[in-house]
Amino acid sequence: MDAWQPLLDWWFGAEAPAAEVAAARHGLWFGKRDEQDREAEQRFGVQVRQALSGGLQDWKQSPQGWLALLILLDQLPRMIFRNTPQAFAGDPLALALLEDGLAKQWDRRLPPIRRVFAYLILEHAEDPLLQDRAVACFRVLLNEATEEERGLFANFLEFAERHQQVIRLFGRFPHRNAILGRHSSPKEVAFLGEPGSRF
Repeated sequence: MDAWQPLLDWWFGAEAPAAEVAAARHGLWFGKRDEQDREAEQRFGVQVRQALSGGLQDWKQSPQGWLALLILLDQLPRMIFRNTPQAFAGDPLALALLEDGLAKQWDRRLPPIRRVFAYLILEHAEDPLLQDRAVACFRVLLNEATEEERGLFANFLEFAERHQQVIRLFGRFPHRNAILGRHSSPKEVAFLGEPGSRF
């Protein structure tokens, strides 16, 4: 078994239609539960720290390993180091790795539901041009979706557009300000008081 396979199995579960995978894994992907964060630490904390230190570079030699390394750098730090600056420490490394894989079109060799977790790296970026690219990528997924999958991928596109709008307004995600020790402007404070302002 490849070294990255246990992570992909945990993150995506068994091979199944996209809607089934998303229904089964939505709580893991987007829920904020202490027990899930602890499980991520227990199972993959060592690999996350290796990836953040520049290790596991051999993983990026295949599309599947590339995706797993992206998840180690982007998704799992947000769980393991939740509400600390280290939650975002892997973002620059993930972005560089993403660009490398996109240049090789490795995203196109992955099932659409797995491509989501490559494109989320663009969605997480505090950069308007990268946000535009994220929206474009999610629009491609929606355009390619089957009739049964359209609702799922429309939802992913909607969230990408919401992230894009926040970056257009503020140039950054205000909900990160307190964690990163950044001062919030009055407009950001008002925005953070609105429902759905925190991703």
